[in-house]
Amino acid sequence: MAKVTLHMVSSLDGFIAKKDEDVSWMHSKDTYREGKTLSEDDIEQFLKSVDCYVMGSKTYEHALKLGWPYGEKPVFVVTNRPLKTEKASISFYSGGLETLIKEELDSKFQNIWMVGGSKLAKSFLKEDLIDEIVITFIPVVLGDGLLFFDFINMEKELHLRDVTAFNDGMVELTYEIKK
Repeated sequence: MAKVTLHMVSSLDGFIAKKDEDVSWMHSKDTYREGKTLSEDDIEQFLKSVDCYVMGSKTYEHALKLGWPYGEKPVFVVTNRPLKTEKASISFYSGGLETLIKEELDSKFQNIWMVGGSKLAKSFLKEDLIDEIVITFIPVVLGDGLLFFDFINMEKELHLRDVTAFNDGMVELTYEIKK
């Protein structure tokens, strides 16, 4: 069975973007001497461990504007809108999320990363399709914007599995979802 990880980058006050969808604040200029320094090899090893990505259409469009960071890894874009791509690694999907994970991806991939946005993240959580949540906090308070979790109307018990502080002041928390 595949493991599905929900990954999100957030401000300390829980926003994933400003109201105008700006994410330029996601690069920290802080320094924390005791934090981990990521090498190019660390990043390469991590990227090799991810088998495929799942995202919503707005995240897809935003990633295209910023410069596609997913290389040639398979990417499944959940959308009801007609979108186009020239990349062979991108597939568009408009069915049920459980069908996507259990029937389409589970048998083909071991490590699936769901990378945005907040509506899709809530749907994955509500349908109990997430095994773990990895959230990276940027050392900034935005005060307003698009919330990571807003009014999810459910309770999920989590187990803290790992904490990593980075030398740029970012902190990554990894939670297992108790089932």
